[in-house]
Amino acid sequence: MEQLFFYIFAFLAVLSAVLVISVRNPVHSALYLIVCFLQVAAIFILLRSPFLAAVQVFIYVGAVMVLFLFAVMVLDLGREKFKEHMHSQTVPAIAVLIALFIVMGMLMISGRITAPLGPFNEPALVKNTEVIGRSLYTTYIFPFEVVSILLLIALIGAIVLVMRGKGNKAE
Repeated sequence: MEQLFFYIFAFLAVLSAVLVISVRNPVHSALYLIVCFLQVAAIFILLRSPFLAAVQVFIYVGAVMVLFLFAVMVLDLGREKFKEHMHSQTVPAIAVLIALFIVMGMLMISGRITAPLGPFNEPALVKNTEVIGRSLYTTYIFPFEVVSILLLIALIGAIVLVMRGKGNKAE
C-alpha cells in the first residue's frame, strides 16, 4: 500500500514540476511549485522522516514560496520577455520529458526502482532528528555552508533587483 502512495505522490510531484516550467503565468508557476513541495513532504512522511517533512513544509512552502511570490509581484516580469526566452525550448523539453518517462517506466517495470520498505523501529525514528543534525554539522558542514552563502547571495541579488526597479520607477 505504501508503494502505491509513493507512486501517486511521485507522479503528482513530477507532474506539478512539469507544470512549473510549462505554464505562462509566473504566479501559477509558483503555485504549482508549492504543490510539488507538498508532494515531496508527503514522500518524506512515507519514508518515516516527519522532521524533514515538517521542514519541507515550513521552510520551502512557507517561507521560500512567499518570497518567490513577493518577488514575482514586485518585479512584474514583462510577458513579452518571458515568452521570448522560455517558450522557444518547448520541443526539446517535451522530447527530454518523454525520454525520462520511458526510462523511469522501464526501470519501474523491471523492478530496479522500488519504494524503500524496511523495518523501522521506534528508537530509530526518535533519533531521526539527532542523526540528521549530527551528520549535517559534521559530515556535510562544507556543503551546508556553501548553500548558506549561495542563499545569502541570492537574497542580496533580490534586494538589488528590487531597489533598481524602484529607482527606475522614480525617474
